[in-house]
Amino acid sequence: MITVRIGDDQLVIRSKSEIDEAWINQQINRRKKDRLQVCVRVTIEYEDVHVTLITPTCPSGGGGGRLNQKEEALLELWKKQRLDREDFAGGNLIAFLRQLEMLR
Repeated sequence: MITVRIGDDQLVIRSKSEIDEAWINQQINRRKKDRLQVCVRVTIEYEDVHVTLITPTCPSGGGGGRLNQKEEALLELWKKQRLDREDFAGGNLIAFLRQLEMLR
């Protein structure tokens, strides 16, 4: 299961068809328009993967433990989609979510 949290709003994704691109873009664009920090947290939980990835605009919440190989691949994909930078866009998050299936 994947949980996407943008600010205080949340979307739960159980399959690729549940990725709501309009919702993601609306949440991010609305906050940018209001000149608010856009904090995105993505929690991924399946089989041997239990990881939460956050954008740098979120308050830090402490680090986690050692990552396994699949979790490392998720972190690399997060970085590849520029979600480790403050200037990310909704398209970056959508691309990240769409590529998760290939890592299972």
